[in-house]
Amino acid sequence: MEDSPPAAAPGLGPAAEALLRLIDLLAADPSDDQLTEPLRHLERSGAAPETLAAVQRATATARGVKRTLDQRRRREAELAALFDTAGDLAASRNLDAVLRAIVHRARTLLAADLSYIALHDPDQGDTYMRVTDGSVSARFQQLRLGMGEGLGGLVAETALPYASTDYQVDSRFRHTQLIDAAVVEEGVHGIVGVPLRLGDNVIGVLWAADRAPRAFAPDDVAMLVSLANHAAVAIESVRQLEATARTLRELSETALRSERLNLALRRAADAHDRLTGLVLSGGDVADLAAQAAELFGGAIGIFGADGEALARAGEGEVRFVAEGAADSQASRGAVLVDGRWVCAVMAGPEPLGSIVLAGRPGLGEADRQLFERASLVTALLLLLRRSVADAEDRVRGELLDDLLSDPGKQRATSARLRAGKLGMDLRRPHAVLVLDGDAAAQGRLASEAQRHARAEGGLAGSRDGRTVLLLPGDDPGGRAAKLAADLGRATGRPVTVGASSSANDIERLPEAYTAAVRCTDAMIALGRKGEGGGMDQLGFIGVLLGESGADAFVRRTIGPLLEYDAKRGTDLVGTLEAYFANGGHLAKTKAVLNVHLNTVSQRLERVASILGRDWNSPERSLEVQLALRVNRLSKP
Repeated sequence: MEDSPPAAAPGLGPAAEALLRLIDLLAADPSDDQLTEPLRHLERSGAAPETLAAVQRATATARGVKRTLDQRRRREAELAALFDTAGDLAASRNLDAVLRAIVHRARTLLAADLSYIALHDPDQGDTYMRVTDGSVSARFQQLRLGMGEGLGGLVAETALPYASTDYQVDSRFRHTQLIDAAVVEEGVHGIVGVPLRLGDNVIGVLWAADRAPRAFAPDDVAMLVSLANHAAVAIESVRQLEATARTLRELSETALRSERLNLALRRAADAHDRLTGLVLSGGDVADLAAQAAELFGGAIGIFGADGEALARAGEGEVRFVAEGAADSQASRGAVLVDGRWVCAVMAGPEPLGSIVLAGRPGLGEADRQLFERASLVTALLLLLRRSVADAEDRVRGELLDDLLSDPGKQRATSARLRAGKLGMDLRRPHAVLVLDGDAAAQGRLASEAQRHARAEGGLAGSRDGRTVLLLPGDDPGGRAAKLAADLGRATGRPVTVGASSSANDIERLPEAYTAAVRCTDAMIALGRKGEGGGMDQLGFIGVLLGESGADAFVRRTIGPLLEYDAKRGTDLVGTLEAYFANGGHLAKTKAVLNVHLNTVSQRLERVASILGRDWNSPERSLEVQLALRVNRLSKP
């Protein structure tokens, strides 16, 4: 329904009335359709052509005036918005807050569906979405644009504004599947992007976009450029402020660290003086434990390589922590295990033991380093103690070597005097024990033997490539069994120990050594590696080894078999040994010998023809097996 014509003013013609109506409408901020209403009224009333032409010109002029007024009002609003934006940006000290303010203002000023900022990544050489406003697509928000890719890559590469009425069908840009998929998911069509520039450098791109086709006007682009210029300066300012604040924090932290370091250095110097003074004054590990407990305010335990307690001090429970010692050896530093600090005590690659601190789980870096230094001092003390022990062990080893040689009466008298100085009474019964272990464990075996000798008032040394002990006591076999078990645990490898009978005459010790060697060899030959005992524990094998008739027994029992093998180059003896070792089981024997079952049967038939058909009877079988063992033992 059309508006009714305005009331006629007295004395005015139709043209004047139309002009007055246009002026009234301009004052009311009309739409373009409302501005044409006076002209349409005159046309309906049949006004003269001259009148219509004049009103048409007036209507066109009114439209121009309205556009000018609209542009000015919009410009005023934009300027006000820019001032507000500048104020918001100036008040911001957080980069994310600045970026959020920028994109929100851009979206508001251009009445866009969404706005966002992509910043340049100098490491990757592309731009990435940093902040969005109005976006609903996760893929779009995580998009990265390479130089020259899509509209954004073009803006970043050329440092010029670009706009597209409908990006999805615009062929002016290099489309990629990744970018297009994100754009479609977000629903973007109309889009405009302008560079964020600092001098000649583009630090990012500011965008505004609609989810419908839209031709962004030059004024829109100019407005976005002005906002981008403000934003670029604000971004750089915030970055510089953050860098300055970061530098100030680092300087403050450096000053605090320096102060703490100075305090730690003074404390470390004091601790170093106390600990080294303890070593120089001849202190031992017990004195060191007491000093360390006072220094750290906790309980200190010092333990040997096998976990034996060497010293304890301080209030609280402290114990050996095997897992911690192993971890500390691997890391070459202190480790925390179950609320206890553990540091391995090392002499180069050799573990000497460990030092444990309880009651201080929250040990700081400086105290941890002091604790590690305490382990170094502990290593020094243990090395000094070991040097003294080594010197004494050398003296004891030389005495042992003399005792096991064939001493004359004069040397025997001298040996007794030397033994007396070491606290030994050679008039008491003593037994010789010979140790046999893996070559890889010889060093540890010798060390453990020395420790046992010192603890039991005996002697230890090396002879003919084997470790030898001379210990007091009346039960050599029992002592050998216990020693084999202890040394096996300590070295982690099997240790065989053979003992002689007890002797209370110094001149019988060389003979006792020979018997102990034969006992050790017998135990190994009898498959008792890793055990300990004397001749008494070997039964009649021991009797045979102690008699001169052992060779005669072997010749009598299996001599023909030995001669047969020697003449023909066969190994019937080896077949027989494998047969008995596998309990007389033919299938197992052939598997061990790696021959056919018939071959085993044929060889045993040959044995029967040589030794007699009753060779496998219970009585003969025992003699044959015994002869085989003695023969094996007698071989070099």
